[in-house]
Amino acid sequence: MCGIIGYAGCRPAVPVVTEGLHRLEYRGYDSAGVAFVRDRSFCVIRAKGRLSALEEKLAAVQTATSTCAMGHTRWATHGVPAERNAHPHCSNDNSLAIVHNGIIENFQELKAELAEKGYVFHSETDTEVLVNLIAECRKDEPELLRAFAAALRRAHGAYAVCLMERNAPDTFYAARMSAPLIFGVGTGENFAASDIPAFLHYTRKVIFLDDGDIVQATAKEYNMFRLEDLEPVAHEPQTVLWDMQAAQKSGYKHYMLKEIFEQPRVMTEALAGRISEQGDTVLLPELDNLPAPARLYIVACGTSWHSALWGRHLLEDWARVPVQVELASEFRHRDNFLFKKDEMVLVISQSGETADTLAALRIAKERGATVIGLCNVIGSSIAREAAAVLYTRAGPEISVASTKAMCSQMLMLALLALYWQARRHNPDESSRCPPRRQWISALVSLPPMLGDALSAMHETARRLSRKYAQARNFFYLGRGHCFPLALEGALKLKELSYIHAEGYAAGEMKHGPIALIDSAFPTFAIALDDPLFPKTKSNIMEVQARQGKVIALTNGETDLAADDVWTIPRLPSPLAGFVVLPALQLFSYEMADYLGKDVDQPRNLAKSVTVE
Repeated sequence: MCGIIGYAGCRPAVPVVTEGLHRLEYRGYDSAGVAFVRDRSFCVIRAKGRLSALEEKLAAVQTATSTCAMGHTRWATHGVPAERNAHPHCSNDNSLAIVHNGIIENFQELKAELAEKGYVFHSETDTEVLVNLIAECRKDEPELLRAFAAALRRAHGAYAVCLMERNAPDTFYAARMSAPLIFGVGTGENFAASDIPAFLHYTRKVIFLDDGDIVQATAKEYNMFRLEDLEPVAHEPQTVLWDMQAAQKSGYKHYMLKEIFEQPRVMTEALAGRISEQGDTVLLPELDNLPAPARLYIVACGTSWHSALWGRHLLEDWARVPVQVELASEFRHRDNFLFKKDEMVLVISQSGETADTLAALRIAKERGATVIGLCNVIGSSIAREAAAVLYTRAGPEISVASTKAMCSQMLMLALLALYWQARRHNPDESSRCPPRRQWISALVSLPPMLGDALSAMHETARRLSRKYAQARNFFYLGRGHCFPLALEGALKLKELSYIHAEGYAAGEMKHGPIALIDSAFPTFAIALDDPLFPKTKSNIMEVQARQGKVIALTNGETDLAADDVWTIPRLPSPLAGFVVLPALQLFSYEMADYLGKDVDQPRNLAKSVTVE
C-alpha cells in the first residue's frame, strides 16, 4: 500500500524524508505530504498527485532548521484522492500530527464518539480519527507514549503509524500492527519506514518491528515498548546485505525491465547452497525437522497464487503430494476448514506482509496446521510467524508488477518438489517418479540459458506489441502447467497496459468464452511441444475459425499456422515455464511502454497489499 517514513537526526530532515518517499514510490500512491515543527508549530505540506507536486510546494517553504520530520505517500482507501485526504493529519488542537498506513476498521464508531465531544473532521479518512483519538486519550494520560498506546488499543484493524508532537520537535513515535514498519538504526540518526530502501542510503542496520511494538526515537536514542502494557522490549539490529545499487534502475528504462533481466541472476542465487556437490540432492535444511506432508494446502494471492497453481503440478507429479491451492482472501473466511495431523499449509507472499495471506497463516495455525512460508523479505511477518521459511533471495523488487518474484517462487516450488520427493521416496514408485538428477541438472542450466535468450525475446516482444497495441481485449490460453502462466500473462497485460485480458484453460474456451472471439479480439496461446500440444493446436484452430488473430508461443518445430509464431528456447515441460514467463512479461512491458503507460506504478495498484 502507501509508504511512510519518520526521521530524527542531525541532518535537515525534510530532504531526507522526501528522498525516502521517492524510494517508496514503487508502493503506489495518489498523494503525498510531510510534517515538521517550525517556530513551535506544525508545518504540514500536502499535495495530490506525484511527489513533484509536493516538492514544488516545499520549494517555497523554509525547512532547513528542522532535524525531525515524517512523510507519507497515500493510496486512497477512505476518501477520494484529494489534498484534504492526504497525510499527514493533525489533531484539532494542532498539537499532534500523524501518518498512517493501513485501515482502522472501527473508525466510524470512534468518529461518532469524538464528534459528540466536539471534534471536527476535515477529511474522510480514518487517520484523522486516530490522531484525534490520541489527543482525546491524552486528557487522561498526559504522557504522550501512554496516550498513544491507549488510543491504539481502541483502534481495531491494521496500522503502521508515525506520530509527532508540537512541543517535542526532535522526537517521533512509531507503532505497527499487521502492516509493515521497519526501524533503521543510524549513527546520530534514526528512521522508521515502510520498507528498507527508504533509508538504506544512510544505514544498513535495521530492526523488524513486531506487531504491537511502539518506538520512541530521537537522534541519539530509541526505546521500544510493548503495546499491551508498555513494558520495554529489545530487538537486535540486523544488517542488510544488499545496497542501493540493487534497488536502482542501472541504466534500464524502467525497474520492471531491469527486474525481468535480473531473473537469471535471481535463479543462480536461489540455487546457491541448495544443491548437493554430487548434483543429485536438493538441500533445504530449513525443513529437515518437519515431516513431509501427506497433503499440502498452498495459500496465496495474485501472482503468488499463479505460482502456487504452477507449482502444484510439480509437487503432485514429482513428490506425489496432493495439493490444494487456495486464494487467501477466500480461505480466511471459510470457517469449516480443519486440518489433519499429517497435513501442512504453505503460504506464499513476495513481501511477507500481504494482509489476506498473513491472516490465513494465523487462522491455519489456530486450527492446528503446521505452516511454512515462502517469501522474499527477511524478517517479514510471515517469515517470523511460520514454523519454517524458505527465502526466494530475489532481492528488492521495485516495480509494482511482479516479475522476478514469481520466477523465484516457481524455482523454490520446484526445489521443494524435488526435496520432498527424496524425503517421501517409495521404492514401489521409483518407475513413476522422474529422476532427480535429471531435473536438478536442468534447473542448474536454466540461468545461463535464459540469460542468453532474453535479448532476442525482448526484440520479439517489442515487434509484436506494436502490431497488437490497438487491441482492447485479449485471451490468454494454456493447458496443464501452462494454464497458470496464461493467467499470469493476462494479469500482467491488464495491470500494465489497462487492456482487458482474461486467462483461460484452453479446453474451456468452447464452454462460453469463444462467443467473444472476432477479428478484433486476439488470443495469446501458449502452445509448447509437449503431450498436450495437439489439443492446444485444436483450440487455436477453433479461434482462427472465428477470424480471431493468434499469437502462438511455442518451443518446438511445430506446424502451427498462427498469425504470429513466437519460438522460445526448448526445455522439457514443466521447466519450460521459466522461459514462457519472461516472454509474457516482456510482451506486457512493451505493450504498456508503447502505449505510454506508467509501467512501474500502474494506476490504482500498490506493491504490498496490506489491507483486505
